[in-house]
Amino acid sequence: MSRCIIASAASWAIAIILSVTATLPTQAQETAYRFDLGAGLGTSGYLGDANTSNFLKHPGFAAQVSFRYLIDPRWSIRATLLTAGLSGNSADMTNVLPGGAEYRFTSQVYDLGARVEFNFLNYGIGESYRKLSRWSPYIALGAGVTVASSGGTFTAMNLPMGAGVKYKLQQRINLGLEWTMTKVLGDRVDGEVLDDPYMIKSSFIKNTDWYSTIMITISYEIGQRCRNCFYID
Repeated sequence: MSRCIIASAASWAIAIILSVTATLPTQAQETAYRFDLGAGLGTSGYLGDANTSNFLKHPGFAAQVSFRYLIDPRWSIRATLLTAGLSGNSADMTNVLPGGAEYRFTSQVYDLGARVEFNFLNYGIGESYRKLSRWSPYIALGAGVTVASSGGTFTAMNLPMGAGVKYKLQQRINLGLEWTMTKVLGDRVDGEVLDDPYMIKSSFIKNTDWYSTIMITISYEIGQRCRNCFYID
């Protein structure tokens, strides 16, 4: 049921995006911009003590807003604010919790962070001397703060790692598909009951929670750099 809702929401989002962009005027190709404002919708998943193998087993709904500083056609710095629904059920796992206990949870996660993005191609439209590409795959790495609510409020630092592809619908409009895995530096995203159930002390590698998002994104560029210029710093 939740997958049908997510698929329907994504379909509506794509339809709205395409209808809106079709009505927007095309910008002069000589114009470039310093920033963009974005939003995204998609699905979220969890890996931890109540789900150790497949983060898509219990999908949730995720939404995001973002602000980018466009350094050049390859590099950008992006601030994000994300909310995502997470859930898990230890009864679905092949391994067993101590004493044969079963545990299920739901949690709403809020994530505020910043990341550096690198485009594999010179991303943009126009400026033929720069050999810009209208699409590009990219990777991202950053840091942030997670606030989760599952039987109480839990706060911890996180490390997001992402990859995706972006495409310029028009000079100022970007459409993207991205996948992000976020490592939480703590073990209570899934609730206090599952904090260290195997009596293994948490560390950077061991016994910490993860969550993931797959999102369709759209952004609109603002802050004109210059007009009809041959060099953009």
